[in-house]
Amino acid sequence: MEKRKLFAGILVFGSLWGFSECIIGSVLRNAGLPAGAIMTGVFAFSLMVISRMFYKTRGMQFRMGLVAGALRLFNPFGDCHICSAIAIMAEGMMFEVLWQKISLDFKELNTLLIKSSMGIVTSYCIYVVGYVVTQILTPVFSSAGFYIENLIVFIPQILASGLLAAVIGGVMAPIMFLLKKFDVAIVRNRLYYPATIGVSALCWLIVIANTN
Repeated sequence: MEKRKLFAGILVFGSLWGFSECIIGSVLRNAGLPAGAIMTGVFAFSLMVISRMFYKTRGMQFRMGLVAGALRLFNPFGDCHICSAIAIMAEGMMFEVLWQKISLDFKELNTLLIKSSMGIVTSYCIYVVGYVVTQILTPVFSSAGFYIENLIVFIPQILASGLLAAVIGGVMAPIMFLLKKFDVAIVRNRLYYPATIGVSALCWLIVIANTN
């Protein structure tokens, strides 16, 4: 994969992820819906799977998380947007860990059951890890101090809340794999770069505009 094309892919998918967290996530929270689980199962998981299929490159998803986390800082919702940004980055890192041994042609994921199962496991794990990281870093950044006993009290709630993300991921995974045959390399550069840069810039502009 050409480095410039990969960089543009990281930028556009990371920006879409950050945009969804900032704008759509905010709408869901205001509506009183379980935004965290929905965002993880629908957007974070799906964008990481699609980018892995399109670009066939390990490490891309963690870098997408860095971009999404950076964008998240510009449009805070909740009590600790820095912690939320780091949680997003943690989701990208956890995805890389879980998918490290999955071949880039996804030959292991050859049945509907396996695809759905991988969606369940991945969405659940990245949600729980992101949630735990947030619980650890929120008191740190608020100068309250982190105490392990406080985290242990919330562990059952965290584990239970991840079930919705798992169910959504199990549904989304087979749908995402319908796009498996698409090859980014067939897109002409004269279309690829303007499209990726334009979409990325639009995401950032909308998020920054909504900070006021």
